Amino acid sequence: MAGVAITLLVIDAIALIILVLLQSGKSAGLSGAISGGAEQLFGKQKARGIDAVLHRATVVAGALLFVLTFLLGYVI
Repeated sequence: MAGVAITLLVIDAIALIILVLLQSGKSAGLSGAISGGAEQLFGKQKARGIDAVLHRATVVAGALLFVLTFLLGYVI
């Protein structure tokens, strides 16, 4: 059981890294870092197309990473 959980955790971690690297940058420089979070929070920039798919896949992979990590901690 622990071997399967570790294997799935490693695969999910690699997939999460790849998904994050595939996403396009949402801000440009320091000014974008300050105002970029507020724009996303209030929905001024909605992701379309492949960006939306990558965002959803990243959220799912991150949630799966948490679940697998807690499962692995419980098993071991």
